[in-house]
Amino acid sequence: MRNLIDFIKNHYNWLIFLLLEMVSLTMLFRFNSYQGSVAFSSANSIVGAIYQGKSNITSFLSLKETNKELALTNADLQLQVLKLKEQLKKFGANSYHIEKSLREKNYTLIGAQVVQNSVNKRDNLITIDRGSADGIKEDMGVVSGNGVVGVVYMVGPHYSVVMPIISVHSSVSCEVEKTGCFGYLKWLGGDCRYAYMEDVPLYADIKKNQWILTSGYSAIFPAGIPVGRIASYDKSPDGVSYRLVVELSSDFVGLRDVCVLDNHHTHGQLELLEAAKDSLDLIKNQ
Repeated sequence: MRNLIDFIKNHYNWLIFLLLEMVSLTMLFRFNSYQGSVAFSSANSIVGAIYQGKSNITSFLSLKETNKELALTNADLQLQVLKLKEQLKKFGANSYHIEKSLREKNYTLIGAQVVQNSVNKRDNLITIDRGSADGIKEDMGVVSGNGVVGVVYMVGPHYSVVMPIISVHSSVSCEVEKTGCFGYLKWLGGDCRYAYMEDVPLYADIKKNQWILTSGYSAIFPAGIPVGRIASYDKSPDGVSYRLVVELSSDFVGLRDVCVLDNHHTHGQLELLEAAKDSLDLIKNQ
């Protein structure tokens, strides 16, 4: 203990200098957006590489289980292909127009792996091993083989950060399958398996295990992507609508492989919305 006190006495000037340096750097990067973005880009590659190494080890140890899941997924996909072929035969001459409509949606899938994930915080984030060099941009939707995962939040050259739907800052426009009723999915913290859908009208024909799907009202996700199933429901506190408890279809604890949705029309739509918002703000200020 005496040696520690003597050390502090002899080097207190350096210790104070290091402390002040740390405080100043923290304030610089936290309260200045440009410096913060530079720090993110620099640190993102280093941290991403560390997470990548950890992810590779975990992936190797879980190859047996992964192969089992892939076999099941492949069988399910083959079954879906057969069903789609049967439906296309029924449409006959209209099948060309269906295929053309799907192409015109202009969605491209960019495969990625999760290298870091959190599920026990209020502002959970996911890091994936794809960045701007791979065509990833902010506000792109992210999905898994089971359903919606989240939205790209920040982008570095080789890694990106995704805000999942299990973040208190997330809000996704959804619809209740076969009802035409819409609402917003929100996560309030706690169990990462469940989220809530508010403002569903009382006249809606709601049933347990009914699918919740993306509504297509945003420029991020197309309509019809699974979000989860209704686990339970009750009236909202004000008694004028339903409040649904939704069991999410994506397993965020074991999340490994994801796809980023690149809609070539999305960025134009977002720019148009921003321009409209700026125009409204200008009119209000006049």
